[in-house]
Amino acid sequence: MKYLILICCFFCLQQDEVIIPWTSSYKLTWQDFKGKPNYNTRPAATTASGISFGFSIKQRNKKDVGFSTEVHTNFYPNKSWYKKEEGTNHILNHEQVHFDITELFARKLRQRLEQVKPQKNTKKVLNNIYAEILKNLREKQLLYDSETDHSINIESQNRWNIYVKEELNKLEKYKSTAVK
Repeated sequence: MKYLILICCFFCLQQDEVIIPWTSSYKLTWQDFKGKPNYNTRPAATTASGISFGFSIKQRNKKDVGFSTEVHTNFYPNKSWYKKEEGTNHILNHEQVHFDITELFARKLRQRLEQVKPQKNTKKVLNNIYAEILKNLREKQLLYDSETDHSINIESQNRWNIYVKEELNKLEKYKSTAVK
C-alpha cells in the first residue's frame, strides 16, 4: 500500500544485495517481502522497487562516438514489508502494480535512450533522461496511491490495474528481459 523507489546505478549496487528482477512471468508473493513491518504507519505493505541504470560511452579522439546502456527493474525484498494480519491478495495485487509501474517507467527509459545519438555531452544527456524518468516515476507512484487510497478504493484500483496493463502492452518492445 506504500511504495519506496530505490534509485541505483550499477556501480553503486552492493554485490550482496538481494533483488528480484521484474519479468512478465513472475508475480510477487508475500514470501518476497522480507523487511520488518512498520506498525507505526497506516499502509499494510511497502514495495521497494527501482530502476538500475548503467552506461558506457565509446570515445574516439576525445569525442563521443557511441554508447551502450543497461536498464533493469528490481524489487528489493529486504526493504519491502507487509503486516501479516493485513496481507490479503487484494493488497498483494496493489503492491504488484507498484512493481509493474516501475517496469513501465523502465520501458519508457529504454524507449527514450533508443532515440539518443552520441554527442558532445552524451553522459549528461543520459543522466538527465534518467533523472526525468525517475521524477515521473515518483509522481506516478504517488498518484497511484492517492487515487486508489492505498488499494482501499476498489473501483479506482481496478481502473489502475487495467491502465498499467495496457501501458505495459503498448511498450512491450522495451520490456525487461531476464538478467544473465
